[in-house]
Amino acid sequence: MGIIDDAISRGQNSLSEYEAKKFLAEHGILVTREELVKNVGEALEAAERVGYPVVLKACGAGITHKTERNLVKVKLETPEALEKAFLEVEKNLGDEPYDGMLIQEMVEGEREFVIGLVRDPQFGPCVMFGLGGIFTEVLKDTSFRVAPIEKYDALQMMEEIRAKDLLGPFRGKPAVDKDLLAQELIAVGDIGMKYDQVKEIDINPVIISGEKPVAVDALVVLG
Repeated sequence: MGIIDDAISRGQNSLSEYEAKKFLAEHGILVTREELVKNVGEALEAAERVGYPVVLKACGAGITHKTERNLVKVKLETPEALEKAFLEVEKNLGDEPYDGMLIQEMVEGEREFVIGLVRDPQFGPCVMFGLGGIFTEVLKDTSFRVAPIEKYDALQMMEEIRAKDLLGPFRGKPAVDKDLLAQELIAVGDIGMKYDQVKEIDINPVIISGEKPVAVDALVVLG
């Protein structure tokens, strides 16, 4: 059984962030290096492997709005800071069930995009690309295509957003690897065609690290 079937058999309405990224990585999407841990000791060991600074996140299929609920700690540069953050997030969770904590590499970049999949009642699975991060809902700078898509479609989508100049060289940083970004858009469309159980995908933000688009957070809704 795959990640999707496993989750459905457990009655989940969505994948946890860890499961979502694992699923997306299996389909060729570049995701953050991360490990799921159960306690402080495991967290400290994982951070040594991932490399400081790290991000700590509460992880579970039912956990949403992590930032607003103070369930995310970023730029943890020492074991002491990580241990303190772990205990704080654990306290903020209270009695809420969760799978563990994610210890994630800290990916930094000034350019953030969003890649998504929605199911339109008329057209079926549609791929979305646009400006990401905190501006996604405010600026609504997005482009859509009905899946499946080809490289030509993916490149066109990049040209259609108002913020397309961010895909070129920016503030001394190289142009985005559009070939890799196109592959990721194609992959999301293919997932929509292959898995009827995947209702929605929201990969936000996709941070441009150097020239590579890296999925830093991801939600996969099942239905």
